[in-house]
Amino acid sequence: MDTAIIHDTAQRTLDGTNSFPEVVKNLLGAGVEYYHVDYVARRKTFYGADGSTATTAITYEGLPAVAPDFAADQLRAAILDSQRHGQKYRDFTRRAMEAGVQSYTAFLRGQRVTYWGRQGDAHTEWFPGAGPAKQD
Repeated sequence: MDTAIIHDTAQRTLDGTNSFPEVVKNLLGAGVEYYHVDYVARRKTFYGADGSTATTAITYEGLPAVAPDFAADQLRAAILDSQRHGQKYRDFTRRAMEAGVQSYTAFLRGQRVTYWGRQGDAHTEWFPGAGPAKQD
């Protein structure tokens, strides 16, 4: 994996200068297969198909604690604001934590993100235009 691209992409995401489609394109180009965001530990871990990893910090100050209960409707509203209105990642992070998201994994090749709450609740969101494979 190209850790320089990973670190640059992570920083530009924190700065609010990267859109999610840009993140996906950059990370795939850097050899990232998926990444895990841990809001409790305030870090992101990136995984390559070859087993390599890279970790970056989520450096925002003043974030709330992760809410104890998972509110999928609040999470979906935050996702839609990012997709439709260009919400910055800092605001998405705060809203996701308030909705009870303790972590999520973005599966780049699988074109989906799965969010987890503190009690094991989960919600999977497909990338825009993607969806489950159709069975014959």
